[in-house]
Amino acid sequence: MSNSKTNKPDAFTRITNQIVADLQKGVKSWTRPWAGGGHNSHITMPRRHSGETYQGINILTLWVSSIEQGFSSSTWMTYKQALDLGGQVRKGETGSPVVYASTFTKNEDQNNPESKDIEIPFMKGYTVFNTDQIDDLPDQFYDKPTAPDYPVNRIDHAERFFRNTGAKIVNGGNQAFYTKGPDYIKMPHIEVFSDSEDYYATIAHEITHWTRHPDRLDRDFGQKRFGDEGYAKEELVAELGAAFICAHLGIKLEDREDHSAYIASWLLALENDKRYIFHAAADAQRAVNFIMGLQNLEKEAA
Repeated sequence: MSNSKTNKPDAFTRITNQIVADLQKGVKSWTRPWAGGGHNSHITMPRRHSGETYQGINILTLWVSSIEQGFSSSTWMTYKQALDLGGQVRKGETGSPVVYASTFTKNEDQNNPESKDIEIPFMKGYTVFNTDQIDDLPDQFYDKPTAPDYPVNRIDHAERFFRNTGAKIVNGGNQAFYTKGPDYIKMPHIEVFSDSEDYYATIAHEITHWTRHPDRLDRDFGQKRFGDEGYAKEELVAELGAAFICAHLGIKLEDREDHSAYIASWLLALENDKRYIFHAAADAQRAVNFIMGLQNLEKEAA
């Protein structure tokens, strides 16, 4: 019978695999160690909740996690430390591995009274969470965006439109994405976008992804990994859905930086399947109809 504990990778293996996976994507994690996005990008050292900086390999692995998950905060803590501070790690969040080096004392030969005690080093792994993954912490644990050099004008009808969906939108970090497990949209603060319309257009993209949840439209293209065909199909639906929503709201829609990564796969799919764009447009329309239906619910309740 196999033992799950013996099969579990040790801390060295897990962290090494994490960095190797990053390198295979063409990213050297130690050359892009920023936290924050847009106007706030800056190099920062990862810190414990006490303010003490991490050392050695822990710096690298936490930089990797920050880049992959778009964290803007440089502060990390364990689940228990978050609870002790009055915070709560959001449901479905994944922690990041760190290690702690220490020693324990062992007698060379317990049967020999003249034997000496020796110090044996060991490495212990544990899990920490970025404060971007934790709600209800004291204010000092959250990074605040720097005021941009242009006026931030919120668009009232767009604010109302997205609020009416009931979607949970968490602000912070330097990446925009929808995560299905915890079921929320992560958005950088409006201050780090080039203008307000870009902020709302990005929400339009992510709110289209939000409709694919099993409790809504249960849309599934069989995505197995980042960048595969199923992933590209869902991105095309979100692209079209955002265009439909922005047209409805009267907001300009500009290309996102990550769209070029999907163009090749979209072109190949269009060459191989002439109905591909029709299916994507239909799925996008269903998503927008669902979102528009939530606007109607507000009118009925009024």
